Amino acid sequence: MNKGCGTLILAAGKGTRMKSNLPKVLHLMLEEPLISYPISASHEAGLDDVCVLVGNEGKAVESYLKKNEDVTVAWQTEQKGTGHAVLCAESFWKEFDSVLVMPGDVPLISPETLREFKSQYDASGSVCSVLTFDVDDPTGYGRIVRCNDKVSIVEEKDASADIKKIREVNSGIYLFNTNELAIAIKSLTNDNAAGEYYLTDVLTILQDRGLKVSALKIGVPDEFNGVNNQLQLAQVTEIARKKIVEKLMLEKGLRCMDPGTVWIGPRVKIGNNVTIYPSVQLWGDTVVDDEVFIGSFSVLRSCYIQKCANLKGSVRMNNGSVGPRASAGPFAFMREGAVLLENAHIGRFVEIKNSVVGESSMVPHLSYVGDTTIGTHTNLGAGTITCNYDGVNKNKTVIGDHCLIGSSTMLVAPVTVGDWVSTGAGSVITQDVPSDALGIARAKQQNIENWAQLHRKDIKK
Repeated sequence: MNKGCGTLILAAGKGTRMKSNLPKVLHLMLEEPLISYPISASHEAGLDDVCVLVGNEGKAVESYLKKNEDVTVAWQTEQKGTGHAVLCAESFWKEFDSVLVMPGDVPLISPETLREFKSQYDASGSVCSVLTFDVDDPTGYGRIVRCNDKVSIVEEKDASADIKKIREVNSGIYLFNTNELAIAIKSLTNDNAAGEYYLTDVLTILQDRGLKVSALKIGVPDEFNGVNNQLQLAQVTEIARKKIVEKLMLEKGLRCMDPGTVWIGPRVKIGNNVTIYPSVQLWGDTVVDDEVFIGSFSVLRSCYIQKCANLKGSVRMNNGSVGPRASAGPFAFMREGAVLLENAHIGRFVEIKNSVVGESSMVPHLSYVGDTTIGTHTNLGAGTITCNYDGVNKNKTVIGDHCLIGSSTMLVAPVTVGDWVSTGAGSVITQDVPSDALGIARAKQQNIENWAQLHRKDIKK
């Protein structure tokens, strides 16, 4: 039994103008592949069943889709035009009452526009609707020709001089009654300048059979900007960046001193009263809670920044977490698995990897902490290093509560330091230190009298 409406996204083209070995739809906009945007818009519009048609470099696209998206994949092994592409996916769309067809390189399309397009299509009584828009320079677009209640689309290569003056153009987005599409698409021919099977010719075939086709002008022109080269990719990226930042400023009260330098990905979540200084980048699944401060030149990927945390600037974080009222930076690097708990602090030139810094504990400066658990109210002096790698395995260091680790201490893992422990500055700790102990591991100091005088004599010689 047929059901509802499916979405078919066409992503089989070569994208030769991108001048890249990477398939066009896998190029990144705000750190997300282009193909992810129309998929997301379809899902948000309530069109949950999505098929992506792949072709050129299709294995790479299919691999991405299987790992990251809830979609069906169909193949067009030979690129013979948009009509042939849709025919290649017939096994998908024939299961639905209607199908939304759109290109895979329109990353700015909004779910609101798709919802409105579906609503107007349903109300129109048409067996096909094409989504259109007006543009100042229509060069390269298929023109919408309206004549005696009929609609046709004339491609640029086939357009006369008068038709090329038309400013209403085809977005490449359609809705079809699938029963009628199945009949009409098999009547397509490639009798045109490109020698391809145009999907646009289906509109003429349907109307010649006395069926209604409508052209619906919805949305704003920016939404339909396609990506065919690197310049266009940069242009749509800037549009998307600006929309995200402005929306957060209006809806969440995001404070930006210089909004034009702030980059926020589409999956990032921002709370209320967040302050972001210039030249900050937030990517992936990053979540920023209320009243967080993020200083300039910080770059975060898929991180969780909890309420009232303070990233003081030039902080790099990948898949890490900063607890309430905790702070990091400036010039701190939190690698995968780094966690700061409530009121914890890491400072200048500190690197944390796969480690937990406990509540109210501090690693103020010039330290490396890897594969380590630090308890509460513990302080690591400047230059502390956890020596976690023995050439074969990454080993664990455990530091207890209320510890004072002296400057330039090296903790050679695996090693455990108990609660209320102190270590002497410059110690190399290779054995466990029990609670309440002072751990010292360094050579006895020896002073050589008159060494400088002898040294100066050697220099004079």
